[in-house]
Amino acid sequence: MHYEVVVVGGGHAGCEASLACARKNHKTLLITGNINNIADMPCNPSIGGSAKGIVVREIDALGGEMGKNADKAQLQMKMLNYKKGPAVQALRAQADKITYPKEMLKTLQNQKNLEIKEDLVEDLIVENDEIKGVILENGTKIFSDVVILTTGTYLKADILVGDTRRREGPHGERPSNHLSDSIKKLGFTIKRLKTGTPPRLDKDSIKYDEIKIEKGSDKLYTFSFDNKPNYKLENQVPCYLVYTNEKTHKIIRDNLSKSSMYGGLEDIEGIGPRYCPSIEDKVVRFSDKERHQLFLEPESLYYDDIYLQGFSTSMPHDIQEKMVHSIKGLENVKILKYAYAIEYDSIYPTQLKRTLETKKIKNLYTAGQINGTSGYEEAACQGLIAGINASLKLEGKEPLILKRNEAYIGVLIDDLVTKGIRDPYRLLTSRAEYRLLLRHDNADLRLRRYGYEIGLISEKQYKQLCQKEKDIEKLKKILKNNKLIPTEKNNKLLKENSSSPIKDGITYFNLLKRPEITMEWIEKLVDIPYSDEVKNQVEIQIKYEGYIEKANREALKMIKLEEKKIPIDIDYDNIHNLASEAKQKLKEVRPTSIGQALRISGVNPADISILMIYLKKEKIHE
Repeated sequence: MHYEVVVVGGGHAGCEASLACARKNHKTLLITGNINNIADMPCNPSIGGSAKGIVVREIDALGGEMGKNADKAQLQMKMLNYKKGPAVQALRAQADKITYPKEMLKTLQNQKNLEIKEDLVEDLIVENDEIKGVILENGTKIFSDVVILTTGTYLKADILVGDTRRREGPHGERPSNHLSDSIKKLGFTIKRLKTGTPPRLDKDSIKYDEIKIEKGSDKLYTFSFDNKPNYKLENQVPCYLVYTNEKTHKIIRDNLSKSSMYGGLEDIEGIGPRYCPSIEDKVVRFSDKERHQLFLEPESLYYDDIYLQGFSTSMPHDIQEKMVHSIKGLENVKILKYAYAIEYDSIYPTQLKRTLETKKIKNLYTAGQINGTSGYEEAACQGLIAGINASLKLEGKEPLILKRNEAYIGVLIDDLVTKGIRDPYRLLTSRAEYRLLLRHDNADLRLRRYGYEIGLISEKQYKQLCQKEKDIEKLKKILKNNKLIPTEKNNKLLKENSSSPIKDGITYFNLLKRPEITMEWIEKLVDIPYSDEVKNQVEIQIKYEGYIEKANREALKMIKLEEKKIPIDIDYDNIHNLASEAKQKLKEVRPTSIGQALRISGVNPADISILMIYLKKEKIHE
């Protein structure tokens, strides 16, 4: 039995990797422990969010599936930070936990060149440091040219509650007990991580009149550039806002020793997510806070569970009851599913190339939580990139490596392979130094051309992109070629809009640079026959023109440093005067450029200067 690609794991990374390879016409096999858990959402019932929502748009721009599927499964759509600048705006959907995996499975089953097999992979077939296939639990060998590991949190997974530890996956399934040992024997560094999930509550036992409602946006949105909104604003399912209080905090402080993370279990090795902490962590680390914000989020239209966002814990069940019942509006709530923490194996990501191929084993790729990330979106984008690069390698083509100024996906992968991780990595807008360039609104303009060149974006989609680009330039030309004349009427309109009057004619292009002037206001005076998408894009490009140009200049400096290549086999021990820590980190990461070397923690500017002098002296690069 031989395939071009075998993908191990059917989570968000595995789905994107499998679809990318199959759509690139490579015979692909997806192996998953339970077909009913494909594209499962074991934690929060949402897709997107700050920075993450932009990643979903980037996945769609490149030809991935997550955005399209999220549009099918949405219960509520919300544009976060819509009152702030475009650099931090991001879309977030409450997604139905029944509909999302059901629709993704349907997509996988209908995909040509893709087979799905329900089984557990126990070992890898490796010859001369090159992957040759996988070995199943029953000893069956499946041969392949490429293997992509997307095992999520299932490698030696342990469920932790209070002083109990159970070797099982998020839904009580059997985890993968031997694969991480096989990976370790190949010479990989294995790291133990942990994450958690909050209780699920019965929606009918909540006192809604005592808590604040959180509705979706009053404008229709989609993640996918190809979809039209399939919902009505008034039909969106609401979320609700609640808060912890001093009583909650006292219960937690009094019982810290019973939490798995704080003494309930002594043998915990895993490090939890810094940016998605448990409620115990919040109370301990932010002891000055009188309360913490929590959200009640619906999980599905098909059952009654409400997800208590922000309240993950590993306390015993009886303590969880007291904690939850201390919150206003939840005094009599029924807990349908108790919270737990999960500990699992991952590989240290500096062992990967920027293509997500491992450095040690040729044609072995890893993607998702096995690489030390947290979140569905981070997993999905890695799966897509691993699938794309595995396919391109099979075709003898150059890989797709997205730069930090091109995509949040580029930021994520560069951070992983260059800096490594201490705790589960989560994408944040603050991680992107060029975030004004990496916006929700322009993901297609940034990346869809790549998707077309790779072969995951159709001719029709590409023509739509080209037309949009032309319309943007045409609208800019209209605004530059038309002026607002200084008449009494026009100055009155400006004054009514809290804008300064004009003495000379001013182009609408320059007028739009004023903070208080919007495209909607200009449309009252000039006919603009273009889509809202085009109008929004032009308004952002004009208003932030100076900032965008500055960001592009800074990015150009970075690109020049990326062009200064470093041989992968360079002997750093031969470079005198390099600091010991720098040598150690450079040998571990094996950066491919001066730009990447600069971003390695522990390598300082003096080390970079010594490295560049050595490269020049040895005439390794110009």
